[in-house]
Amino acid sequence: MSINRRLNTDSDFEEVMELQQRIRVFQDNQLIDSSSLVVRFDDSIIVTQSGVSDIAYHNRKACEFFLLRKS
Repeated sequence: MSINRRLNTDSDFEEVMELQQRIRVFQDNQLIDSSSLVVRFDDSIIVTQSGVSDIAYHNRKACEFFLLRKS
């Protein structure tokens, strides 16, 4: 069974970056990015990378971020 954990705080994003865990990104209730690593973040933008040249910039207020854990 999988467990979704919502990422809200800076410490959540720091933990995900440190442990190199993959996340899912939703915008307007649609999955727009899956299985990506958080590369960088600040108060307004989350930068994710899913491949060597596949980098995406997500508005922190417009998107929801989730860590998918296997239990």
